[in-house]
Amino acid sequence: MRVSVLQFPGSNCDHDVTYAFGSVLGCATSLVWHGDTQLPEDTSLVIVPGGFSYGDYLRCGAIAAHAPIMAAAKRFAEQGGAIVGICNGFQILTESRLLPGALLRNENLSFVCKNVTLRVESHKSPLTAKLPLHSTYTMPVAHMEGNFIADTATLDAMEQNGQLVLRYVDGHGEATRHANPNGAARNIAGVSNARGNVIGLMPHPERAIEALLGGTDGRTMLRGLVEYVRG
Repeated sequence: MRVSVLQFPGSNCDHDVTYAFGSVLGCATSLVWHGDTQLPEDTSLVIVPGGFSYGDYLRCGAIAAHAPIMAAAKRFAEQGGAIVGICNGFQILTESRLLPGALLRNENLSFVCKNVTLRVESHKSPLTAKLPLHSTYTMPVAHMEGNFIADTATLDAMEQNGQLVLRYVDGHGEATRHANPNGAARNIAGVSNARGNVIGLMPHPERAIEALLGGTDGRTMLRGLVEYVRG
């Protein structure tokens, strides 16, 4: 399988993601420039990485959502291809309307950079399909705009459809206010589209890929993703 990692001016996690999938998980990987109009023909998985695409001007992800490569990403998603957006990638996917909702400035109006604990809420997405339901994983967040919101009707529909795939929880696995790093509605850390093949999450699994980096929970999550896509 080939993992295509999209690059925008201001991306800063593109090489981290490439290392995680290529060197650690053994996948063929390609960096795909924002100005390209096609994905590599053998693409099995698209990753929209973190960073500060286009300097986060206008709104985070708002300009990147209109980059030429995103038209190819939308076609890929329409054909059932798996797309995962991490942090700024999540923001890009909401701005491009590949995912519902929006990401606002953190509730405390401060940049958040710390480890968080996540709980798997659904098997609907390729990212979590291979992970035990309600299992927990620790990995870092680093963002200013991670406060996921949507209207109540949308949130209710997403919950009923299994689209709320990850929640922030405390050390006991409970979705408490204290465990929520950014004020996101219902402690939401990751969501999918209705079909389940497009996923966005604020935490960085690629930064928890080796013990040297402080933990390997991210490797477990990404390995499950690769296994699902290969299968």
